[in-house]
Amino acid sequence: MSTHFIYDERLGIRLPHLEKEWDMYTKEEQAEILLEWETIRGKIPDRIIELEQQINEKQRQLGEENDFALSCMLNSEIASLASMINDLWIWYRMNQTVTNPYINKKGAHTDTFFTLNSPISSHHGRS
Repeated sequence: MSTHFIYDERLGIRLPHLEKEWDMYTKEEQAEILLEWETIRGKIPDRIIELEQQINEKQRQLGEENDFALSCMLNSEIASLASMINDLWIWYRMNQTVTNPYINKKGAHTDTFFTLNSPISSHHGRS
C-alpha cells in the first residue's frame, strides 16, 4: 500500500493523497499511482452495492417503524448512506485520461495528462 492514498473512513475506500503536483512525479511513479488508483476504483461498485443493501434494510425498518423519532433517525441514516453513494460515484467517474502522448482536443501532442485531485470537498466533519 502506497503513501499516495489514505483510507477514508466515511466512504470505506482509500482516496488519493498526493503530496506534490502530478507533473513533479516521474513517469514511473505516475504509472504506479494510476495502477493503484485503478485497483481501488474497481472496488467502488462493490462498495456502492454494500451501501445500497444497507439503505434497503433501513427502508424496510422504516416501513415497519411507528415511533416518529426512530423514523427520523432512520431517514437521516438513509440520507447519509445515499450521500456516500453519490460521493463514491463521483470518485468512480473522476476524469482520467492516460495516454502517451496525450492528444488534446485541438490535436496537439502533449505529455501524459492525468489529474488526480479530489472531485469533492472534504467530508470529514459531515454526518
